Amino acid sequence: MAQQILFNPPHTDMELLRLRLTLTPGQRLQAMFDARFLLVGMIRGRLRQQYPELSDVELNLKVLEEIERVQNAKFRPQLIP
Repeated sequence: MAQQILFNPPHTDMELLRLRLTLTPGQRLQAMFDARFLLVGMIRGRLRQQYPELSDVELNLKVLEEIERVQNAKFRPQLIP
């Protein structure tokens, strides 16, 4: 049985792209910064629960390690059975 690679974005992704096209470049940048702020906050919260004994400085280093680890991860396409 052959497996297909999921390539076409869902309809909601296309709608989101259309909405983003209506934003000014400054608004697009702000949306990107907001998303990054949210993501880093979620990583920090998860790591704080895992390592409650770490100081803020040590926790910040853990956050940077986690971000670097994810950036170095290889992309693996989703396979549809």
